Amino acid sequence: MLRVLFVCMGNICRSPTAEGVTRAIAEKKGVFDQFEFDSAGTHGYHVGNPPDPRARQAAARRGYDLSPLRARQVNEFDFERFDHVLAMDRDNLALLRQACPEEHHAKLRLFLEFAANVPAEAGDEVPDPYYGGPEGFERVLDMVEDAANGLLDQLAKK
Repeated sequence: MLRVLFVCMGNICRSPTAEGVTRAIAEKKGVFDQFEFDSAGTHGYHVGNPPDPRARQAAARRGYDLSPLRARQVNEFDFERFDHVLAMDRDNLALLRQACPEEHHAKLRLFLEFAANVPAEAGDEVPDPYYGGPEGFERVLDMVEDAANGLLDQLAKK
C-alpha cells in the first residue's frame, strides 16, 4: 500500500480538497485499496476544524464529500509513514524540507508535478483560494482533479 500525504498551510482548503478528490477518483478507478490518503497543514491554525465551507460546497457540487475531514498539522512521524508528501505550493514545500529528515527528502514534491493539463502559465503551484471568491475554489478543483488523475495513473502502475 502506498501512503500519500497532501500538504498546504492550514489544511482547510487545498490539501483536504486534494485528499477528498484523490480518494474519490481512486475509488472510481478501482485502485483505492492500493493507497492510503491523508492531508495536513504546515501550520496549526485550524487543527480539528473541518475544511472551509467554500471548499466543501465547491467539492460537493462536483460530487466530492470533504465533510468527514479535519485539519491537522504535519508531524515528525509523517515523513517516515508516508511514501509521498505532496505540497500544494513552493512555500509549504520549503517548510517541509526544513522539517523533514534528510533521508526522507526524496518523498517531498509539488502535487502539480503530476498534472497533465494545467496550462503552463498557471505554474506548478495550487493557488490558495482562502482570501478570494468562489471562482478560486473552482480553479483549485480543476487543478486537483488533473493532478489526482496523473498521480493515480503514475503510482498505480508501480
